Amino acid sequence: MSIPKFATPPPPSFHTVLKTRINDYFRERGTASTGNMRLYSKALFLVLGFLAVYTHLVFFTPTAGWAIFECLILSLFTSAIGFNIMHDGAHGSFSSKPWVNTLAASSLNFLGANTFMWKMKHNVIHHAYTNIDGIDDDLDAKPFLRLCETQKYHKFHKYQHFYFWLAYSLLYLFWIFFSDYKKYFTKKVGDIPLKKMTTKDHLVFWGFKTLHLILFVVIPIITVGAGAWAIGFLCYGLFAGFVLSIVFQLAHTVEHTHFPVPNTETNKIDDEWAVHQLKTTANFATKNRLACWFMGGLNFQVEHHLFPKISHIHYPKINKIIKNTCQEFNVSYIEYNKVKDAVISHVSYLKQLSNPAFSH
Repeated sequence: MSIPKFATPPPPSFHTVLKTRINDYFRERGTASTGNMRLYSKALFLVLGFLAVYTHLVFFTPTAGWAIFECLILSLFTSAIGFNIMHDGAHGSFSSKPWVNTLAASSLNFLGANTFMWKMKHNVIHHAYTNIDGIDDDLDAKPFLRLCETQKYHKFHKYQHFYFWLAYSLLYLFWIFFSDYKKYFTKKVGDIPLKKMTTKDHLVFWGFKTLHLILFVVIPIITVGAGAWAIGFLCYGLFAGFVLSIVFQLAHTVEHTHFPVPNTETNKIDDEWAVHQLKTTANFATKNRLACWFMGGLNFQVEHHLFPKISHIHYPKINKIIKNTCQEFNVSYIEYNKVKDAVISHVSYLKQLSNPAFSH
């Protein structure tokens, strides 16, 4: 599928007005749009918490029940580091200093994945072409799941709203042990070519993959044994996979989001890019303080997609500006009040797609 283009509206466009208002907000307050001490203190807590749990699990072997509990806690720390530290760092919004952003983004390498592949898949493709089947790699769970109506239907999709949680649980393990390598060797994300990797990129890829295997496979097997490691690592990896998957899915694959198809003659999307983002993205539980803290603002997905270089720390404030501008331009703003509401909508959407009649 060739890369589509977005419509160019007459000035002043929705996006132009919105960017001006957001820029004015930060300028008038003299506030940087990157992270602040709230973010840095949270990042320190998450890193220290992760290291403490890992150390206790691996070197001070707790009893079986307690060890499994700690594996699940380690999964939550892993997810939270991804949501809060890596995600902002990879977008360049964690700090005003590039080296700090690089360091924050590198937490992904330490956790077994690869920053180079993530930036291409997420920053470049997903953020530009959200919910466009054939381009947005986040929609590609084929053949296990059917995530939009243009995807091929298989008979087992009839039950996908029952078994989706199992597929989501496999994400993290699949990511670090298969999909990164597939991207590396095919030099593609889906059908989109990777940009050329430098010598440093290759060294980082293999160096951190090796380090991850040593820290999360070799050393634990030596200290606790292969059987205990296998049980613990599966608990850790499967739970982390589910948490990571469900948070991102609730932001894009729910009943009210759109999955635009480019015009076959012009290869254009009907909307300008910013309006496209609002049609394909949903917020949820933005009043839930625990959800906001843990998910690093990913429940403010609308704000993130419109302004990915602004740290999630600022999303609750710019949220009001975006909502008011949407109302003024008669642009829809999709939001679910609670996590539960978004989950119900997601499951309902999967159920709709389990019907072969629901196709484009």
